[in-house]
Amino acid sequence: MKLRASLPFDCEVCILAGGLSTRMGCDKARLRLDHRTMLRWVRAATRQLKLPVRVIRRDLKPGCGPLGGIYTALKSSHADTVLFLACDMPFISTGLLHAVFGNLTPGPRAWFVRHGGRVGFPFLLRRDALPIVIDQVAQKELSLQTLARILKARTIRLPRAMSAELFNINTPADWKKARRRVAELRS
Repeated sequence: MKLRASLPFDCEVCILAGGLSTRMGCDKARLRLDHRTMLRWVRAATRQLKLPVRVIRRDLKPGCGPLGGIYTALKSSHADTVLFLACDMPFISTGLLHAVFGNLTPGPRAWFVRHGGRVGFPFLLRRDALPIVIDQVAQKELSLQTLARILKARTIRLPRAMSAELFNINTPADWKKARRRVAELRS
């Protein structure tokens, strides 16, 4: 299915890979999970969407967590809307991304996936949300939860069967779990 043709707006995908990875102690995007980097796993999930994909490796506002990457992507995007993915979520599938797009409703500036009582990746922002992101960065309010609240974001609830795909890797313990999961999937 060619998603681009069915969307009512121009969209691109930005994968955030410019974080400091302080809890992990190394660049998460380059970690190899079953012979592929985590970044490559995420890129593979986007391939069938037929949307332009960019990787944000250097934030224009460093040290601001995901908001630094969000700022960078929105500031440099020519698309009306950006789908944000994190490089540390290697289990995201094309099916999950299609489910996200299938839940979009007209109107809001933002749509966030809700999981475990919180909003997070993946999420979509319209480019006109940039002034609010700029304001949050200036106030050093770097929370995605706050961004979603200020933007009055719509939340997307995915089928429970997809919740394992939202697992993200932040620590060596998470990395160990991910490697076990890949080994289980292989066998």
